[in-house]
Amino acid sequence: MAASSRAQVLRLYRALLRESQRFTAYGYRTYAIRRIRDAFRENKHLKDSEEIQTLVNKARTNLEIIHRQGIYLLHNVLSMYTMKAEC
Repeated sequence: MAASSRAQVLRLYRALLRESQRFTAYGYRTYAIRRIRDAFRENKHLKDSEEIQTLVNKARTNLEIIHRQGIYLLHNVLSMYTMKAEC
């Protein structure tokens, strides 16, 4: 794996872990972190650049999903508190 490709994968790994920390529910958070770590460990010995790029693209898609879910959950939690304040 080229140095730039390795750096790209490490940035993506860190971003996935960082985003998964936003889950408020302990179960979701620990599951996401475990799955991320397991997937990256499982594929750390890959040498085929096309296969690596396919997995990077899949991970980026998953990062976007995690980001959207985190924002959605945060929005729901904040809206619960504003409803209580209005009552």
